[in-house]
Amino acid sequence: MKTIILISIILISSVITNIDAKKSSIKKIIATQNAPKAVGPYSQAVQVGNTLYLAGQIAINPKTSKMNHGSIEEQTVQVLNNIKAVLNEAGFSLNDVVQSQVFLTNLDNYKRMNQVYARYFTNQPPARAAVEVSRLPLDAKIEIMVTAVK
Repeated sequence: MKTIILISIILISSVITNIDAKKSSIKKIIATQNAPKAVGPYSQAVQVGNTLYLAGQIAINPKTSKMNHGSIEEQTVQVLNNIKAVLNEAGFSLNDVVQSQVFLTNLDNYKRMNQVYARYFTNQPPARAAVEVSRLPLDAKIEIMVTAVK
């Protein structure tokens, strides 16, 4: 009898663990009004388990829905503020960002972008790649996408 009860407990525990594993792998869409709405068929972010994948952000002001065509510094601030807003909506912060990809239309802007970027990632900055691209949506000078983990 004890053996049957023990086997039953093990089986139930296994089923519960399997259900929890499936729940944690379910894709959850994250959206906030504090960041620009998606300008195409994509989500601002997708959470799977404890990992959050953010779409690339450009310097669109979420209050006006207009592109900020200012300096690389101004655009970088807007982009990183947009990223913070999406992270916050999902219960994450910049400290949870583990990887970042920076796309610049002119690599000569790297140093100026990096000065702004460094103000946002002051504690254990994420791994990062920065590349020059020929063009970005809405003629942005910069786009940044990140991955965060809790």
